[in-house]
Amino acid sequence: FIAGQQLDTVKKAKSVSVEGNERVVRDRPFAETREQLGGYYLIEAPNLDEAMSIAERIPVAKVGTIEIRPCLEITGLPSS
Repeated sequence: FIAGQQLDTVKKAKSVSVEGNERVVRDRPFAETREQLGGYYLIEAPNLDEAMSIAERIPVAKVGTIEIRPCLEITGLPSS
């Protein structure tokens, strides 16, 4: 096991794609199916605008869609 973290709700999802040379942002998750994940990048960005800027530079954004979701911040867990 290398890493894992719960994603925040799909209500906070943004979908980024590149059409022509323009970034297109949609306020929803891309996939409506219950299970569809081709891979993921875990990045640290200071805000949503920077996360979208990073997403549009991922090559697959030109032929598909990148979904952006924050990781759920869980507080109050006992330390190990």
